[in-house]
Amino acid sequence: MPEHQLDPTTWVDAYSDYLYNYTIVKVNDHEVAQDLISETFLAGLKSAPNFKGEASERTWLISILKRKIIDHYRKKNSKKGKAEVHIEYRDEDSEGEWLEERVSDPYDRTAEDRMENEELGLAIMKCLETLNDRHASIFKMKTIDNFDTEAICNEFEITPSNLWVIIHRARTSMAKCLENSWLQ
Repeated sequence: MPEHQLDPTTWVDAYSDYLYNYTIVKVNDHEVAQDLISETFLAGLKSAPNFKGEASERTWLISILKRKIIDHYRKKNSKKGKAEVHIEYRDEDSEGEWLEERVSDPYDRTAEDRMENEELGLAIMKCLETLNDRHASIFKMKTIDNFDTEAICNEFEITPSNLWVIIHRARTSMAKCLENSWLQ
C-alpha cells in the first residue's frame, strides 16, 4: 500500500489497540472509549473521500478521534435543555439557598417527534434483521439492553476484543442500512 492512502479494511486490526490506549487515558471509561473508537472509524469511512494524504492513516484517525473526545466532553458538560432553580429559604430552624437542576420535560414532544421516533425505531428493527443472528444478539445486548461486557463475553464465549469488533461491524452495517432505508 502506498504511503498516504487509506485502507479501511485494515483499520480495526491495525489501529484499534493504539486508538484504545490513546482514548482510555482521556476518558477513563472502557465502554466510552470503545464507542468513541467506533464513531471514529465510522467518521473516517464517511470522510474518506476528503482524505488528502498529507498525514498517515493513523495520524488522520487520531485527529478524528481527538474531535470525538472533545465532542464527548462537550455533550457531557453541556447544560443544554436544563434550567437551574435557586430558592432562598428562612424558617425558625435554618436558612440558606437551595438549588434544583431541572431537565426539560421528556413528555413535551410534538406528534411529529413521536412519529419520527416510531419510524426510526421500526427502521432500526428492520436493519437489525439484516445482521447475522449472533451479531444481532450481541449488538442488542450491548447497545439496547445495556448488558455488561463481561456478561456478553461469557454468554457467547468471546473475548472483549472480539466483542468490540462485532459491535463495530454491527454499527457499521446498521449505519449503512439506516442511511439507505431511513434517511432517504
